[in-house]
Amino acid sequence: MKDKNKRAIGLKYGNTGDKQAPLVIAKGFGDLADEIIALAEKSGVLIHEDPHLSEALATLDLGQEIPEALYFVIAELIAYSYVLQGKMPKGWQDTNPSFNQTV
Repeated sequence: MKDKNKRAIGLKYGNTGDKQAPLVIAKGFGDLADEIIALAEKSGVLIHEDPHLSEALATLDLGQEIPEALYFVIAELIAYSYVLQGKMPKGWQDTNPSFNQTV
């Protein structure tokens, strides 16, 4: 075991039935956390390391929606992951010139 205190929590947003908020779809500690992270990396899933956020998310059960208190921080992470993947809402690039520039 690399780190028995390591934890990984997987969230899913969208296509979650009647749920409106992101759901906890994976959760593990120690070796299981390492396996979740390895699978996420292999699948191209964004991995964000934040010990405080993971501590809060670790208290949730599988299938549970994130609490309203975490909406803002999770929304920022989801939005950032979309930008990294080149996914932006239709017309959004037209209203944000800084993202239209080629670096």
